[in-house]
Amino acid sequence: MTINLGMVAGEISGDLLGAGLIHSLKKLQHNVNVTGIGGSEMTAAGCHSLYDIERLAVMGLVEPLRRLPELFKIRQGLYAHFLHKKPDVFVGIDAPDFNLGLELKLHKAGIPTVHYVSPSVWAWRKKRIHKIAKATDLVLTLFPFELDFYLQHGVPAEFVGHPLADKIPFENDKLAARKALGLDEDATFIALLPGSRRNEIHYLAEIFVKTAKYCWEQNPTLKFITAAANDERDLEFQAHCKRIAPNLPIHFFVQRSHEVMIAADVIVVTSGTATLEAMLWKRPMIIAYRMANLTYQIAKYLVKIPFIGLPNLLANKMLVPEFIQDAVQPNKLGEAIFDFLDHPEKIAKLQNDFLTIHQQLRCDASNRAAAAILKLL
Repeated sequence: MTINLGMVAGEISGDLLGAGLIHSLKKLQHNVNVTGIGGSEMTAAGCHSLYDIERLAVMGLVEPLRRLPELFKIRQGLYAHFLHKKPDVFVGIDAPDFNLGLELKLHKAGIPTVHYVSPSVWAWRKKRIHKIAKATDLVLTLFPFELDFYLQHGVPAEFVGHPLADKIPFENDKLAARKALGLDEDATFIALLPGSRRNEIHYLAEIFVKTAKYCWEQNPTLKFITAAANDERDLEFQAHCKRIAPNLPIHFFVQRSHEVMIAADVIVVTSGTATLEAMLWKRPMIIAYRMANLTYQIAKYLVKIPFIGLPNLLANKMLVPEFIQDAVQPNKLGEAIFDFLDHPEKIAKLQNDFLTIHQQLRCDASNRAAAAILKLL
């Protein structure tokens, strides 16, 4: 038996989830054909991508408005394709503003639909739960607290855990990572990870570089590392460094974010999946997030959660410092970095908290997700 699968991921984190799911389905089912939108990982796993995943990688509330005509055109193209060549099941991975509309139309056309990665309905726009109920046959959640919300609203859902928690070991070797990257084994390294999207570089790169400059001026023995998602982001970030702090002792890497995280003593990171990765690698972090001011004013009105960082949301308390919008200032981020460096006991306690969460999220996620989809079929 061959399963024909429609699948759409909207960014790099979704691409990784999709690739893991494809591999697991192939192990369980053997014959799986996948068509939709994926990045390099999904393509390598066997997905035939109809559009470039970069075209969906937009963030915020206001910014996507400029791209609406193109996004509508892509979604209509996918809808037409899947109506012509009906898949046995369609899986939308994250990107809810894009995928849920497509899922709703496909569901009405009689195609079973799964949404992998819960939209943040527990945080804002809670009325979306009604659209999700109409659009999907099953929601696969990555975090345990999300499952209760869906079950309370009568939406079929299953907690599968997070694939990264399965992939990342409970312990890691900082020295080995530094050797692999060719770094000084004894230096203190601060990792700067401003994000994989162009907009994140736009709003955060300059402040991250100024933060590094601030810290370096306070302590000239510090060194810095960064990892870009691709060559384009790497060149953008390097341009900020050359302009703001040309003499900063910083090493640039591309597509080696995990090694960079392991090698770091402290990480400065934008809110998102990278905060989860840093937590799983047991590294202390400072979370920062900035966006267009209008977007922020709207979000401040709509979002009803106490934290933005995944480690803090999962712990339901402030484990690591967060800075949002105007609070994202070089001196504030720098002081938070030094607070970790000057208090190793805080790092030790934090690592124990991170380990507890890691254990909760390790559930063989890709295989559980694949089994849930096969059960639905």
